[in-house]
Amino acid sequence: MAMIVTQSLVKTYGKGKKEVAGLSGVDLTVESGEYVAIVGPSGSGKTTLLLSLGGLIHPTSGKVIIDGTSIYDLKPADRIEMRRSRIGFLFQTFNLIPYLTAMENTEAPLMVAGKSREEQDTIARATLERVGLGDRLHHKPSELSVGQQQRVALARTLANSPSIILADEPTGNLDPATVESVADMLNDLNEEGITIVMVTHDPRMASRARRVAELVDGRMAARV
Repeated sequence: MAMIVTQSLVKTYGKGKKEVAGLSGVDLTVESGEYVAIVGPSGSGKTTLLLSLGGLIHPTSGKVIIDGTSIYDLKPADRIEMRRSRIGFLFQTFNLIPYLTAMENTEAPLMVAGKSREEQDTIARATLERVGLGDRLHHKPSELSVGQQQRVALARTLANSPSIILADEPTGNLDPATVESVADMLNDLNEEGITIVMVTHDPRMASRARRVAELVDGRMAARV
């Protein structure tokens, strides 16, 4: 069963002679439970594609269908709710709130989702323990290593139990040992049934995916 489908997805920036194509008719299907790596040269449209899949960049034309729903045909509030409840994002920049602890950063999306204070505490604690940070619950980002900060970001991503994770260069700032650790965690999550689409320049990360799709000049060029 297809979890993610794009149909003739086009995204252009600018107007007239200054118009630049970010995506030029991308057709992509990702099955439920698949782990797909998107690779390609810089400027090929990989991040634009990922953000379009997540409901963050409205395409110029074409469709993004998540689990049977064309997300850009939804009302904005409904699209936000789908993104909140179904999709988790993992970025190269961790986007942690610097004055909040690991627990508080992980609780943030749970608070937005309307969870009770007790639920926030229980879920955040369990999720941080799941990513190996049970002994760092009350540390702020500045008190954590880069790898630990990425684990907090992953815990925050997992807090609302997404069925899809969209990862944009999730190991771009990490040392080799930590890259392997994050790669292992993503593989474990995929084995649990989470659908993962990851943009990466790292061949080690791409090799962990079940399928690799290549994007060149805004078009799908090859699949391996």
